[in-house]
Amino acid sequence: MRLLALTSFILASTLATGAFAAPAESMNYNIVNLSAEASREISNDEMHAVLYIEKSNKQPAELATQINQLMSQAIATARKYPTVKIETGTQSTYPIYDNDNRKLKEWRGRAQIRLESKDFKAASQLIAELQQNFQTESINFKVSDEKRKKVESELMIEATKNFQQRAQALTQTWNKPGYQLVNLNINTNNYAPQPVPRMAMMKSASSDMVPEQAVAAGESQMTVSANGSIQFK
Repeated sequence: MRLLALTSFILASTLATGAFAAPAESMNYNIVNLSAEASREISNDEMHAVLYIEKSNKQPAELATQINQLMSQAIATARKYPTVKIETGTQSTYPIYDNDNRKLKEWRGRAQIRLESKDFKAASQLIAELQQNFQTESINFKVSDEKRKKVESELMIEATKNFQQRAQALTQTWNKPGYQLVNLNINTNNYAPQPVPRMAMMKSASSDMVPEQAVAAGESQMTVSANGSIQFK
């Protein structure tokens, strides 16, 4: 009798579990995965440049003094351009040996400065001045953080609307009364600065002053994607 009661209890429990599990399984029906995106070409509004000096001397102390003087002079020159941010970069000193790699010939030092500005004209003028002693390693353009965040927020809304439009179109195609959103992920990491070719700044034949360079900042592409799932009603 006890065995019969126990069997009945197990059977009832199994049926009850199945009854509660049924709605969970039904959640797997009528689910569609969707993706949509929004893109925009954005004008670069920030300029980054790296300049460097490279000097040689048989005396490392004299070499360090020479480089420090030129770096201090560059920083003083940059003060005339308050819209341009300047900071020192990497600096190194290393020995140079003869062809047999036995005898020390001299010491060579290298130092960088980095420039950042939204004022392209001022930055170009400063680079022209600095190139009397420095060489240009690179000039790049990008979208500033403030502008990128603003456009990113706009593209998030646009990508979400595109997702909704696709969801609505599928609902109509499948003759469903509607849908509900299961999940939605927003990806805002798709930012691709476009390479901008530049002409090298050449010294003028009539002056030691390097002429100011005409710059073209170009554009960068930003894309925000929306990926998620919907369930037809």
